[in-house]
Amino acid sequence: MGVLSDITAGEPRKLVRPVFFTVLSDLINIVPFVLVIAAVGMIFEPFIHPGTPMNLDGLWRVSAALLLYMVVIFAGEVGAYRASYRAAYAVAAEGRADLAEHLRRLPLGYLTRRDPGDLANMMMGDFTQIEQSLSHNLPQLIGALILPIFALVGLAFLDWRMAVAMFIALPMSVLIVLASSGVQRSLGSRHIRAKINAASRLQEYLNGIRVIKAYNLSGSRFVRLEKSFRELMRESIRFEGLIGPVVLLAVASVRVGLTVLVLVGVYLLLGGTLDILTFVIFLVIGSRVFDPLTMALINFPELRYHALAGERILALRREPIMQGQQHPPEKHDIEFASVTFGYGSDAVLHDVSLKMPEGSMTALVGPSGSGKSTILKLVARFYDPQSGRIVFGGEDIRNMDPEALLERISMVFQDVYLFKDTIGNNIRFGREGATFAEVEGAARKACCHEFIMKLPMGYDTPVGEGGSTLSGGEKQRISIARAILKDARVVLLDEATAFLDPENEIEVQKAISALIHGRTIVIIAHRLKTVRRADNIIVLDGGRIVEQGSHDELLAKNGLYARLWKLQQEAQGWSIAA
Repeated sequence: MGVLSDITAGEPRKLVRPVFFTVLSDLINIVPFVLVIAAVGMIFEPFIHPGTPMNLDGLWRVSAALLLYMVVIFAGEVGAYRASYRAAYAVAAEGRADLAEHLRRLPLGYLTRRDPGDLANMMMGDFTQIEQSLSHNLPQLIGALILPIFALVGLAFLDWRMAVAMFIALPMSVLIVLASSGVQRSLGSRHIRAKINAASRLQEYLNGIRVIKAYNLSGSRFVRLEKSFRELMRESIRFEGLIGPVVLLAVASVRVGLTVLVLVGVYLLLGGTLDILTFVIFLVIGSRVFDPLTMALINFPELRYHALAGERILALRREPIMQGQQHPPEKHDIEFASVTFGYGSDAVLHDVSLKMPEGSMTALVGPSGSGKSTILKLVARFYDPQSGRIVFGGEDIRNMDPEALLERISMVFQDVYLFKDTIGNNIRFGREGATFAEVEGAARKACCHEFIMKLPMGYDTPVGEGGSTLSGGEKQRISIARAILKDARVVLLDEATAFLDPENEIEVQKAISALIHGRTIVIIAHRLKTVRRADNIIVLDGGRIVEQGSHDELLAKNGLYARLWKLQQEAQGWSIAA
């Protein structure tokens, strides 16, 4: 049952309908064997009992029954075919959607540890193997077992000695396949790891192709990619090198039964304990019954390999998601109480305590790597702290459902990602179901309506993946429009103007002003002049708060903030010398 659960990605009940049609179809396939036995009996009757006329009427009825069988089996096999394919693609489609939803609800820390190539391979490649199992391998295996089972039972009533002779080598074949399953599992896992590594290297190569070409790194980067492909080739050869001979040995073993059947039949026939009609019947059925057994022996190792894909999917589904209450408090103040956090063994934040009152603007400043972005991620509960508490509206955010919490938060980051969709739909991601008027209103407030209307299709203009067809400033303003449309009471802002040209900076500043009005704002400031009016400026260094206060108060302290301010003022007059 465990393997069956793995093969179906935890949905074995979805097999009921296709298995029913498969069994029905294969039961119907027994009919021609019965009819052939009847026809052989009629044909041999005059030879066994001289003087008895051949039953021509019976032979005609058998022929008519065979024609009827062809019509019925066509309908049965079509039903089984459709049921198995529909079940296979339904399981895979639902499984992919469920897994994508599960990934969305997993902690960001878990996702950053996983290889994106591995997850992509799981979503597509592993589910493709599930489809293959449900649409081909499993129905074929079931069908391959039904005929031999009924043949064994029926022929045992006819002559148990000949039935034993026919299937005497079957246990050996099964034992060969089962004995190799442990090694097959090990090699199958290695093959999957090699495939994942090759997919990851290919993704890395394609993502970095511009840098590779710009710095002429094609040689060294391609060596890593080629090495992963060669490793995949070696693991594939190693895997097939074991499974192929094992299956061939098992098939050869089961076919020994036909030789044993002939030898035993001749012996019994010469001894006078077996009649010629029974011998012919066993030969006719024996020549056919080994084909489905061969199919079963071929399909079983494939199913075991596909079960590894199901195991990987189920293991990911068992990863715990962040949970909590569905209804966060109505207040929107934020407090860090002795928070310590690290992405690994090394802490990024050390005993951080701070308060962000509702409706205030709190700015985070400090050198690169001081923990500014980490604070924003903790507020959004992308991660949970290792120690201390983060309180949102008087409630520990670990007690809040992440989705309910994020409904109260809008986020604008420096690295804006736009989906491969229309500009209007990219803005509408802020609030699904928003009307066009609401989308346009948000775009106007974000100062992007004008440039959108200059595009060929306006709001229906498609953008490339990641927003590749738009400039940095245009993407930032669309991101801000998305946040305005969401209308959340808390805004987390990784200052969006740090790397923009002056013209775009002015437009983005206007958009930000429309976004932050009347809300609780937490902003990472790269250009200190943008947060001079912040209610509280938190200065971080090495994951610790070293200063906090207003702009004027911090300048008066003549500490780190004052030094950073002075450096930025001096940098404004810097230019490249000829």
